[in-house]
Amino acid sequence: MDEADQNPLTQVPIEITISVGRARPPVRELLRLQRDAVLPLDRRVDDPVELYVGDKLIGRGELTELEGEQAGQLAVRLTEVANLRGGL
Repeated sequence: MDEADQNPLTQVPIEITISVGRARPPVRELLRLQRDAVLPLDRRVDDPVELYVGDKLIGRGELTELEGEQAGQLAVRLTEVANLRGGL
């Protein structure tokens, strides 16, 4: 068994935020938003997404849909993982 697996801190869950894009509407457009409004993002559907822990970029990946019992659920297939000591 790996020494890190014996450390109780390795069992603490962390939250990873997946960034799919940003929207930058002027305030006047933001104030007009209503249900069913479409807010365009700065990325395309097939562009990579970014994974963050807090404000630290830890990787990149592509959105995918799970199959089987979890069909319809979104997931991320990692394409690039940061060297957590040195960054991407």
